[in-house]
Amino acid sequence: MTNAVVARIERVTHHYGKRFALNDLTFDIPAHCMVGLLGPDGVGKSTLLALLSGVRKIQSGKVTVLDGNMADERHRRASYGRIAYMPQGLGRNLYPTLSASSVAYSARAPPSGARASTSF
Repeated sequence: MTNAVVARIERVTHHYGKRFALNDLTFDIPAHCMVGLLGPDGVGKSTLLALLSGVRKIQSGKVTVLDGNMADERHRRASYGRIAYMPQGLGRNLYPTLSASSVAYSARAPPSGARASTSF
């Protein structure tokens, strides 16, 4: 994996019973940019995020995140502090006023106490 890719999904298939959430999916997620997943209910967005974050077991294919295989428990544990993931529905219960724009802003905001850079 090069520095230009933060995650790589290779031939990933995931199903719930006979229903496929992901079927032979392959793509790269570039580093240093914001990426969104859009689609109707039931197309596998939440499943994909769970696989990328390491909270769901990979059924088939390969998921590489932060230069390591997410099937490897040691890599998953080492990555947990670097991956933010809030499962579907949990946010509504914890943060009833949380909006997508506030999440996007907080992802780009500097850590508490850090000075924001104004150079681009």
